Amino acid sequence: MAISRAYISFLSTFFILFLLRNNGGVGATTLGYYSESCPNVEEIVKSSVEFFVSNDNSLAPALLRLHFHDCFVHGCDGSVLLEGSSSEMSAPANTGLRGFQVIMDAKAGVEARCPGVVSCADILALAARDAVVLTKGPSWEVALGRLDGLKSSASDTNDMPSPFDSISLLATKFAAKGLSLEDLVALSGAHTIGQADCHFFSYRLYNYGTTGASDPSLNSSSLNELKAICPSLSSNNRAALDKGSRQTWDNAYYKNIGAGNALLESDSKLGSDGSTGGLVSRFAGSLSEFDSTFVRSMVKLGNVGVKTKAGGGGEIRRMCQVTNF
Repeated sequence: MAISRAYISFLSTFFILFLLRNNGGVGATTLGYYSESCPNVEEIVKSSVEFFVSNDNSLAPALLRLHFHDCFVHGCDGSVLLEGSSSEMSAPANTGLRGFQVIMDAKAGVEARCPGVVSCADILALAARDAVVLTKGPSWEVALGRLDGLKSSASDTNDMPSPFDSISLLATKFAAKGLSLEDLVALSGAHTIGQADCHFFSYRLYNYGTTGASDPSLNSSSLNELKAICPSLSSNNRAALDKGSRQTWDNAYYKNIGAGNALLESDSKLGSDGSTGGLVSRFAGSLSEFDSTFVRSMVKLGNVGVKTKAGGGGEIRRMCQVTNF
């Protein structure tokens, strides 16, 4: 029996309530956190996201990536938004990060209504959810109450997941954040939207394993198409992460893995590795299964290392790109 998106949304809300009620302590976020102090925060953030994405739909996956990169360093504390010559923003692992202007615009709107109340980290978490919804993806309730971090260093991004990592290394990096193999495969499904620069995969086309040949796991049709997009190892072009539907949320990403059409090597390995191949097949066979699992994984990701008023160690930034002192 097909499961509707509305039913998935109901299950997601139930799961979030369960998770938060059983995740007490310093790091717990809360549903309805700003219901009295800034009741319109979600509408304000959504308005900014809708405006920018309507003018540039590539910003939807960019916002999702920005939230992911934030949470994997120091937890979800907006540290990726801080500017500086040696900040996370300047690190090679964060090359190509975009969407900062959306967060700054949303922050300005929120500050105009509720000055000094809402963190940049919370705005980023909301914007990532709204970006998914705008690509026809699932929605979920975002628990709030994060504080903004006080530090941002490029060297702290060294353990970020990379498209060049093995599945075992990716699993280790995710486990260090309290995320499972299921979370790894589900969150990788964010690649159902967006593009990647040639330098992330062109070696698969021309010099795989330093052999001077192409990756044999690549479908020949995809190989030819990608060579046309990236005519050399040093090409600066971009290709769709999800062949055929890069602007629409669906489970074609997983089907593409099975067909040898995965753009990134790490994505391709998800299908061939014994620890993750079954999950790829499961999500390829059911969009509703992918949607519901992705939502659960995003809730977990959004609570990685959060700083709250109960635990201290953070602030509500007046401007997202700089600390208050």
